[in-house]
Amino acid sequence: MRGAGEQRRRGRRDTAAQAARTAALAARESAASAFYEMDQAQRYVGGRVTVFADLDPAAAVSAQREFAALDERADAASASYIAVLDSHDLNDEERSAAEYDAARRALTAVTEGLTKATADLNGFAARLGTRLAGLEAALDQLPPRLTAARDAVAAAEEAVSRARAAGLDAEEPAAGLTRARDTLARLSAQGLGGLGLSGALDAAEEVRRLAEAAREQAEELPKAAEKVRHSLASVRTRAQVVAGRAGPVREAMSRLLRGYSQACWQDLRNAPAAIEEGVARAQERIAEAEAHVGHGRWRQAQQAVTAARTELSAADRRAGQVTGRLAELDAAAADPAGPAEAARFVVRDAQKLVVTAGSAISPQHARTLDGLVERLEAAPQRLRGAHPDYWAYLRELESIKTAARDVVERVRAERAGRR
Repeated sequence: MRGAGEQRRRGRRDTAAQAARTAALAARESAASAFYEMDQAQRYVGGRVTVFADLDPAAAVSAQREFAALDERADAASASYIAVLDSHDLNDEERSAAEYDAARRALTAVTEGLTKATADLNGFAARLGTRLAGLEAALDQLPPRLTAARDAVAAAEEAVSRARAAGLDAEEPAAGLTRARDTLARLSAQGLGGLGLSGALDAAEEVRRLAEAAREQAEELPKAAEKVRHSLASVRTRAQVVAGRAGPVREAMSRLLRGYSQACWQDLRNAPAAIEEGVARAQERIAEAEAHVGHGRWRQAQQAVTAARTELSAADRRAGQVTGRLAELDAAAADPAGPAEAARFVVRDAQKLVVTAGSAISPQHARTLDGLVERLEAAPQRLRGAHPDYWAYLRELESIKTAARDVVERVRAERAGRR
């Protein structure tokens, strides 16, 4: 009888152990499924954070910090899961029901931890998805911009090659093309991970802009060459004209020295030599321009032409000062009263305006004009003596006219301000 009872008790223990083992195995399956889901969520979210960091490195800093904490908790949950599996060998069918039950409880607890980690990761992914949506939509702009940048570089390369084949100096557009290539290479090497979406879009646009500018410059070179040739021919002609003024200027200077006091021509004493020196310097710049044209250096040639024009303009202006001075002095000597009458006419006009304005303006204007009248009366005294200073006389009259016109402007401004 004792043997039969022992067998019944052993059978009940075996049945309980089997049931406990079955429950533990089911808990292990649930834990494995939870671990798989968490692992997948962890990998997915990690990838999304990497994409976010590529698209917008600055904005991704906080997301990276938050994910690092979630990632650490997920790793801890994984470690707990693995530790439970190592601690409970459910493949051993000789364990007791208590041991199987302990394994089940441990697996259930670790499953809850895995599930909680998965939920936290998925919640973070949902929040991150909202921020990523706009960036990913903008990401669609990058491929066409890259295509446009590469096409622009290719077009610039063709234009520069054509210019060089035509014997033109394409140094400047080639430099712009090099900058475009370098920016494109940097974009290709760094990608979004180095530049961010905004940086990549800007870099692609910069490549396109640089390349298009280089292409336009290269395509303009034939026109620039023609323009330089025309400018060079024009400046050669002008140099001849200005050089031809040297003789008349020397004659005019001689007449000034013979006919008028030193005060009338002292500031023009060196004008003839200055004109000849200016023409000589212009001829040197013209020779430089011709040399640059011979080597296809159109930009340098244009700079030399511009420098020649500057020299000729200065020489021409100096020549005009001499001949103009002589003409003014001759006119004043022939009719000294004429310039004074012209100045008196300007002063009278100003006086009429002041009288018409009446009390609406400052009385100082009338006093200023009275002073100009006194200066007008005194001006002819500058012409007394054997060698009158006609130039000082003319400058005094011009100063009087300028002062009268200034009064007119101030009166008009005051009247306008009181309306």
